[in-house]
Amino acid sequence: MKKDIHPKYYKEAKVSCACGHTFTTGSTLAEIKTELCSACHPFYTGKQKLVDSARRVEKFQARVKAQKEVAKTHKGKRVKRAAKAKVKAKKGITVKPEKKTDKK
Repeated sequence: MKKDIHPKYYKEAKVSCACGHTFTTGSTLAEIKTELCSACHPFYTGKQKLVDSARRVEKFQARVKAQKEVAKTHKGKRVKRAAKAKVKAKKGITVKPEKKTDKK
């Protein structure tokens, strides 16, 4: 091997994970910090863990929740018409049937 071209190798490099798990290994870095390790990775643990630094999952869940709440208060035209027809039928008012159009 040529001298002074290879990085220094650390036999006792310390690896620490965001979950708190630490272990030692050989590396060209003295200390390594990771977000996932074998102790917390979903593949090895069998548990689902969402790692989301940009809050994408939280934003998506908030958007879905907002859509469900809007869906509770707003109804489509056909649903509104059917509800009006039920109210008029209870009062004894005749309702004209909807026109059926054949679109081809």
